[in-house]
Amino acid sequence: MPGVTGTDWSDIRERLAALAAERNAADGGRRMVPPPLSPAELAEAEAQLGVELPEEYRSFLLKVNRGGWKPVPELWQVDGRWQWKGREHDNALDLLDQPFPHTDAWNLEDFIEPEPLREDFASQKEFDAALRDWWRRGVEIEDDPALTQGALFLDDRGCGFSTLLVVSGPARGSMWFDDRCVDGGLRPVLDDAGERVGFAHWYRRFLAQRYPVAGKTEDGERWSTSG
Repeated sequence: MPGVTGTDWSDIRERLAALAAERNAADGGRRMVPPPLSPAELAEAEAQLGVELPEEYRSFLLKVNRGGWKPVPELWQVDGRWQWKGREHDNALDLLDQPFPHTDAWNLEDFIEPEPLREDFASQKEFDAALRDWWRRGVEIEDDPALTQGALFLDDRGCGFSTLLVVSGPARGSMWFDDRCVDGGLRPVLDDAGERVGFAHWYRRFLAQRYPVAGKTEDGERWSTSG
């Protein structure tokens, strides 16, 4: 199995443990930071899935935890199969080893003709039929599993919005927003400098915004979705 390199997570596990203790003291809960995966567990999961996960994410699984605290779902084993808890219906595990087909933002409007207009049809019946066909084609295109092959659905942002981690193909290691639920398409997550964001940057930024550290001033960065 490839070695773990690069990403330093030493401060994050300590921060999560302190956060759990703080919240438990406040409400009497019994939260615990989930344990990391063992190297053997990760090797087994990657062998089953047919992909080597991007370094920043795989080192998180080995050094911090296996997921289970938002925004990262738990990578766990059910009936001998590794999968992501709570995202079973989103992740097409048999397509993770296929290359993610996008390097730039994808939008339905670039792949379907413009919406029909009533004025272009002789009757309301003809217009209604054309509109139904147009909607049907849009749904077929947007719901094609090949659109997100090679990507892992990580954060469920609610109301159909998701954040993806690309695990195969030229965009491997980058984070993407899936906003197809509001015709926002698929697009890479960018920082304020317009640079594409990997798992470590994305996770640290989420933690800083969701659970700010007292005495620290946030830099105001918000994810950009252009590009």
